[in-house]
Amino acid sequence: MRRSVIVFIAATLAAVSFETAAAIAEKLQRLSGAQIRAKFVAMQLTDEVHWRYVYDRDGTLRSYSMGTKKVGKWTIEKDELCLYRDERDDGCYEVSLSGKSVTMKPSGLGLTLEGVLQTPADRN
Repeated sequence: MRRSVIVFIAATLAAVSFETAAAIAEKLQRLSGAQIRAKFVAMQLTDEVHWRYVYDRDGTLRSYSMGTKKVGKWTIEKDELCLYRDERDDGCYEVSLSGKSVTMKPSGLGLTLEGVLQTPADRN
């Protein structure tokens, strides 16, 4: 009997997790180039702990990661956000938005970036 209850609870939790993930995925809206520009100019994308990218109006990208500041460039190409920081993972990303939550999938190899879009906490 106890084993049946545990199996039932596990199955229920798995179903709820799957439905929650599906609901989140449904809310994500892929952005066009014009939408990316409208949302990102003069804003920052951050994980709110380790890193943040500040998208200046002139195309300058200021990145802050674990106490290190770097300056690069950002641009829009073919409805993708392209980041150039002289890093191994430079390149273009498909951008999706749900509220203030952003998901950026690389067009090539690389890791997906997830963060929150907000007004910069400009600490230079």
